[in-house]
Amino acid sequence: MLKHKKALIALSIIPQYVLIKWLSHYPEFIETYYSNGIYPYISKILRFVLGWLPFSFGDLVYAFAIIYILRWLIKNFKRLKTDTRNWFIDVFSAVSMLYFAFHLFWGINYYRIPLYKSLGLKSDYTTEQLVDVTKKLIVISNKIHSEIIKNDSLPVAIPYSKSEILKLVPLGYNNLEKHYPHLEYHSKSIKKSLFSLPLTYMGFSGYLNPLTNESQVDALIPVYIFPTTASHEIAHQLGYAAENEANFIGCLAAINHDDIYFKYSGYTFALRFCLNEIYRRDETLFDTLSETVNKGILKNYKEMRLFWENYKNPAEPLFKITYSSYLKANKQDKGMESYSYVVSLMVNYFETNSL
Repeated sequence: MLKHKKALIALSIIPQYVLIKWLSHYPEFIETYYSNGIYPYISKILRFVLGWLPFSFGDLVYAFAIIYILRWLIKNFKRLKTDTRNWFIDVFSAVSMLYFAFHLFWGINYYRIPLYKSLGLKSDYTTEQLVDVTKKLIVISNKIHSEIIKNDSLPVAIPYSKSEILKLVPLGYNNLEKHYPHLEYHSKSIKKSLFSLPLTYMGFSGYLNPLTNESQVDALIPVYIFPTTASHEIAHQLGYAAENEANFIGCLAAINHDDIYFKYSGYTFALRFCLNEIYRRDETLFDTLSETVNKGILKNYKEMRLFWENYKNPAEPLFKITYSSYLKANKQDKGMESYSYVVSLMVNYFETNSL
């Protein structure tokens, strides 16, 4: 009887897959009944239940799962030859349940209405528009940098610990909520990852656990990028699965924060992406614009670049290819490149909204 149930669970992955692909063609339905319907309750309940823990419960679940899977594979290795059918039933029943839980608790958000449509923004932009917004970002980034530190050649050092930053991050969302009520963020659940070292070697600065709805931030990344990274992960918690959309909302939360260091982190985050896009289009123009950026800001960029270079390793590209494939499987056709698609949202948003 148990084997029969396991077989049914294993086979259920097929109709599940078909259902998800069918639903992906109806983003309005998902936006209304899941992303703005069921999901906010799921997220709030999980954040309320697990948010008070000072450590990541999800990381412990992952650690236990890895140990259990390795032990199971070693213990059942011989069954692959002697009891092949039931071996695969066991494996696919577990995969099927995980697939179900992933989509129920968070994953369906990948198929909601794109954010640019929800905000009434255009999906493309010209180089002239990009340059115009970039120049505005340079002016305000330089201004904030000068307010924090009088010497424009010195990088900004945020005077808060990473734990203090995590406590302050939701305040940016409190301000953002006044303009966008759906970005309400209460019952916080954002923590430093227990797997920060392997996360760094993999080349990632944070992630959302879709099963526990906990946002994890790499505890090793420079303090300078901690505010925007934490804000990015909260955006995922609020149901914005696409990386470019989480980048955009996280940036808005940082620049709408009352704290000047958060504003600095947010504006220079936006500026970096815009400058990178200009470099891709016109290196000479990039050089010209970079000369107008305070040297201290460029040193903060260098600090971040050197940090990641110190952790480069042969396995990192493999992890990024794997994650890129995961993103492509979840309606982000450009994979890891989708992070940089935030520029389109920024340019079109900042053209019509004041910086």
